[in-house]
Amino acid sequence: MNRKFLLPTGLYRICTTLPVRRLQPVRSPCKRHAQGALHPQGVCGQTFMPFRVPGCAVLALLALFLSLPAAADVADTLQAVKPAVVGVGTFNPTGSPRANLQGTGFAVLDGRTIVSCAHIFSKPLDSEKNETYAIFIGRDRQVAARPARLIATDKAHDLALLKIEGEALPVLKLGDSSHVREGTQLYFTGYPIGSVLGLNPSTHRAGLAAIIPIFTPVAAAAQLNARTLKQANEPYEVFELDAVAYPGNSGSPVWNPESGEVLGVVNSVYVKGAKEAALSAPSGISYAIPVKYVHRLLEQALAKTP
Repeated sequence: MNRKFLLPTGLYRICTTLPVRRLQPVRSPCKRHAQGALHPQGVCGQTFMPFRVPGCAVLALLALFLSLPAAADVADTLQAVKPAVVGVGTFNPTGSPRANLQGTGFAVLDGRTIVSCAHIFSKPLDSEKNETYAIFIGRDRQVAARPARLIATDKAHDLALLKIEGEALPVLKLGDSSHVREGTQLYFTGYPIGSVLGLNPSTHRAGLAAIIPIFTPVAAAAQLNARTLKQANEPYEVFELDAVAYPGNSGSPVWNPESGEVLGVVNSVYVKGAKEAALSAPSGISYAIPVKYVHRLLEQALAKTP
């Protein structure tokens, strides 16, 4: 490749006008003059050329440096993440209130597929009152509810997929959670206290404190139940985050600040004492399901779709 084509046209013209000074050979000192001044005639050793970077090369390196992509700013990445984050819950046309926001979700793939947590949808719908699952979009108090269908669940990993009709939403890209390392700085976006303050998603910074097994050994056999037995038989690792999350954060995407790719889904918080303590006395420890299980659930759901 012709080197001059690596430079912008204007910069190349500047380089060609720079004066080039011819370098004079200089002789290296012999042992006899190693401790003293260099002999003015330089007759004691071999000749060598001192290294000097031409001005054109310096400008070329500067141009290359300026052309490199800048590191993504978290605030800029957030602006791309927020439009894909939605509230999830139920809608009852005769209820008061009609909309019940219970957690968070985010759009993927075609913009009509929503990822969230399975435990949000564990309560059966009231069919007599025409209650439906729904997603909520908008801002502040201007909220629109869109009906949603529950198309797949993975209760073992606490994941759920919803399907909506109509206009597609902005989407988030799913990353590769298998290469995430402890100590990585991440963020998650969702609705920590529901719609109390309006439909305004909050973003929290979360360091990946540890990657730990989901199963915690119990102190006595009397504490075993169906859930703990299943976890003991089929253990898997989750992300422990050093961040404050609340019940409404369930389903929040955990994303990479540089790329915006989703690496996990917030599913629980460590609660000290009673369940209500999650709001009054948050522990500052949260957990997220690695996104590789979302990939798996999507593959299974798409395989069943005609």
